[in-house]
Amino acid sequence: MQNNRLNIPSHVGIILDGNRRWAKERNLPRFEGHRRGFNNLKRAANYAFKKGVKILTVYAFSTENWHRDKTEVSYLLKLFKILVKKELKAMIKKGVRVNFWGRRTDFDKVLQAGIREIEEKTKNGIKGVLNICLSYGGRDEIVRAVKKIVRRQVKAADISEELLSANLDSAGYHDPDLIIRTSGEERLSGFLTWQSVYSELYFSKTYWPDFSSQDFDSALEEYGRRQRRYGEK
Repeated sequence: MQNNRLNIPSHVGIILDGNRRWAKERNLPRFEGHRRGFNNLKRAANYAFKKGVKILTVYAFSTENWHRDKTEVSYLLKLFKILVKKELKAMIKKGVRVNFWGRRTDFDKVLQAGIREIEEKTKNGIKGVLNICLSYGGRDEIVRAVKKIVRRQVKAADISEELLSANLDSAGYHDPDLIIRTSGEERLSGFLTWQSVYSELYFSKTYWPDFSSQDFDSALEEYGRRQRRYGEK
């Protein structure tokens, strides 16, 4: 299918869900599900940009995920460190800009430094933007934005939607046109709570490790069939 036959969304968000259930159904350790999901993120990002998506925002680790088993969390943190260290050169070579959204102070100094490094070294990328949500929660993001505004002693009369948007992690980027959630769950679970108000939603029953280019195409085709309305009709 050619891109010119599709109405390609400029900004796509994906909730990467189902890694643990994928592993459980195959009698594999949870770690293997996360590893496969991690590898699929790289494939999916490459494919999305190839199809013409300009911005891809993925929900990789929520503020609630810290409550999982400590061994599982430790493994996920190792994957994140691999992402910011070993994948850096590939992102620079591909011309992809990488941003991290979320409460990064939750991570150790090594990972924080890696996050700053990849953001700095990819900031001039023009082939696409990959936003990775780590220790992220939509309500938490809004609270953090309000605290920024309060610290600046902004008068109540001067607070607007535009001001709040400018203090979110997503400042400078337009809201997602399409949000995909894998694994069959049909809720956003705190993903881009502010930014998703007019996003088209697509729920796939496929677990994230198995989410293929064909699955992505199905989401794009469904998006192309919809007529987006913003309350005016």
